[in-house]
Amino acid sequence: MGEQPIFSTRAHVFQIDPNTKKNWVPTSKHAVTVSYFYDSTRNVYRIISLDGSKAIINSTITPNMTFTKTSQKFGQWADSRANTVYGLGFSSEHHLSKFAEKFQEFKEAARLAKEKSQEKMELTSTPSQESAGGDLQSPLTPESINGTDDERTPDVTQNSEPRPEPTQNALSFSHSSAISKHWEAELATLKGNNAKLTAALLESTANVKQWKQQLAAYQEEAERLHKRVTELECVSSQANAVHTHKTELNQTIQELEETLKVKEEEIERLKQEIDNARELQEQRDSLTQKLQEVEIRNKDLEGQLSDLEQRLEKSQNEQEAFRNNLKTLLEILDGKIFELTELRDNLAKLLERS
Repeated sequence: MGEQPIFSTRAHVFQIDPNTKKNWVPTSKHAVTVSYFYDSTRNVYRIISLDGSKAIINSTITPNMTFTKTSQKFGQWADSRANTVYGLGFSSEHHLSKFAEKFQEFKEAARLAKEKSQEKMELTSTPSQESAGGDLQSPLTPESINGTDDERTPDVTQNSEPRPEPTQNALSFSHSSAISKHWEAELATLKGNNAKLTAALLESTANVKQWKQQLAAYQEEAERLHKRVTELECVSSQANAVHTHKTELNQTIQELEETLKVKEEEIERLKQEIDNARELQEQRDSLTQKLQEVEIRNKDLEGQLSDLEQRLEKSQNEQEAFRNNLKTLLEILDGKIFELTELRDNLAKLLERS
């Protein structure tokens, strides 16, 4: 087949509501594959998307189409042949920008292909038109009806000759009559040919009109067959895309299963962490209770310490008072000792004197 996919992406497909021309109607329940196709036999680009075996997009790109970004993840274009507006919702802005770039690229390629095709048609049609025009006009020229200048010249020359002598009038008149009859016969023949050519031209004109009608009917039939072939080619050419889509779905399922397995392992790990967290919570509660007991005991010890500090301070005060009293007693004792020493010395002196 001449049609091959050249770019594919995934998007949610929408069509404009034909009644309101405002609301979007989803044509796919989930994201589907949207592909650009190139038909090398007809030199056209198409956008095709299948939902299962149903073609939800079959749009031929023309130079008049425009792809419009209406948001960061949504774009649309109008298809006059399908008499609808298609909309695509992408998963990211990058996918939308890539699709829009490809649309503009293939639109430009379609424009160049159309221009080349028109140039070829003009080159092939110009010589045939010239040859056909010459054939149709040749039977209706004045020369073909009234004769050429060379054919008319003898008549003019005959009339322009000098008048003959009276003795030759009979001979000249008979000769002129023969020439006139000859030209009248030629003129009648030309008129008959002209009438035949006119009838043939009218018949040809009628045939041309009939051929144009038949050609229009053939073109309509060819267009219908072309659409039918396009639909069949769409279904056939999408077999590889469906297989690829199926492979992608299988890969996605495998990835989801692996992700599910990883999530289950993570859930088990989280359960174990929750059990460990519960044990830690119990230990924390136990330590909190012990800490409260220690704090209570610490308060009791602080009270006892304060009591001991007070007792110590009182004892220190008492010791200080005792030291002061003892010092006073020592001072008094020193005085008494000194007095006794003086008394002993006096007694000793008295004894010496006596």
